[in-house]
Amino acid sequence: MVVRKIEGATRVPVPGGKLIDEHVGRVNSGDEAISIAHMTAPPGWEEPPQTPSFTEYTVVLRGTVLVEHDGGTTRVEAGQSLVTSPGERVRYSTGPEGAEYVAVCLPAFSPESAGRD
Repeated sequence: MVVRKIEGATRVPVPGGKLIDEHVGRVNSGDEAISIAHMTAPPGWEEPPQTPSFTEYTVVLRGTVLVEHDGGTTRVEAGQSLVTSPGERVRYSTGPEGAEYVAVCLPAFSPESAGRD
């Protein structure tokens, strides 16, 4: 194993005002096994439903992330975390104050593996 220092994140462009700064993953570091990104989403942000082929771990730092799934809607607030499984249909949005969170995907996120509707 070689120690690698990653100097900074790469901003991944997405519509809707959400900012994705990928620190580790396919875009910034060439890693396909894992991705780690810092997300900032504005108040009322939402994205289309998706059925990812990866496990996603979400750690909310500020605000509220809402996750719609087959069992209902889960509200994840600052200091809380959420794990979604591959093949689970989910839809992410934010509350009225927006949200700042870290997303970790195993294997690494890609637009194709997100399975967006």
